[in-house]
Amino acid sequence: MHDATPDVIVIGGGPAGLTAALYLARFRRRPLLLDGGNSRASHIPRSRNYPGFSAGIPGAELVAHMRQQADAHGVSPIPATVDRLERLPDGSLRASWGPADARQSAQARFVLLATGASDHPPPLPHLEQALQEGALRYCPVCDGFETVGKSVGILTDHHGGVGEALYLRHYTDRVTLLRTSDAWAPTDEDRARLAAAGVRWVDEVVDSLRLWDNRVTARHGGGETSCDTVYGAFGMTVHTELATALGAECDRHGYLVTDPHGQTTVPGLYAAGDVCQGLNQIAVATGNAAVAASAIHRALGLPGARA
Repeated sequence: MHDATPDVIVIGGGPAGLTAALYLARFRRRPLLLDGGNSRASHIPRSRNYPGFSAGIPGAELVAHMRQQADAHGVSPIPATVDRLERLPDGSLRASWGPADARQSAQARFVLLATGASDHPPPLPHLEQALQEGALRYCPVCDGFETVGKSVGILTDHHGGVGEALYLRHYTDRVTLLRTSDAWAPTDEDRARLAAAGVRWVDEVVDSLRLWDNRVTARHGGGETSCDTVYGAFGMTVHTELATALGAECDRHGYLVTDPHGQTTVPGLYAAGDVCQGLNQIAVATGNAAVAASAIHRALGLPGARA
């Protein structure tokens, strides 16, 4: 058992978890912040749409600033990948982590999940280099503006790539849909929509991808397509396992269902950030984390009181 008895356990140390922990600390609560150390935000080369940074800011730098701010209020993330969340007889929730021979746990009346989501990467060599150079992107809402007038490829193996190609057509008229699997192909309706929007598609499946001189070249059949940047449209894994094990509901896209205050369908279990409904944006994550933390603060009531 963890030594201190927290008011709230916050699981996840990205922007949502750090914001929630900061708010709770400033509400004079005792948050326990458990961080698995793989925030999606930390992999962003430079975010240019997060308010307050006119030149943009690398995701890892933003997370570092937020950690420093939380630390100044007495909250330091504990490295821990929580693998079990359970309801105790008194109604509180217990989080457990660590290897079998050194298990640790903590319990609290409330838990806030900020476990996020992970993008499914394309079969592109030198992935990290491609991300840092802007040759590979995942979020057109975040950085579609950076593709204005450039050649853009959409790598996909499912229907969602069609929607992403049409979305990016708003920024550039040089969009090409590239499929990476024989298991899926655009339907006639898809092709009509793409043609009407001026989006090109390649019938052949991509054979190989090459990163060279900040550009990505896709080989397909006897030809190739070179792009200034490509988007990987392969979906993502939403990390809801801890919540669904308690019976929490998800929407049809796999995100946790929450009420306007951030509470899931499980009493006492809240969520914020990419793990729940809404845009996968840092600004949205910090906003709904603030809402959820404020709701938990009110639900805790006065010190020593029971709701």
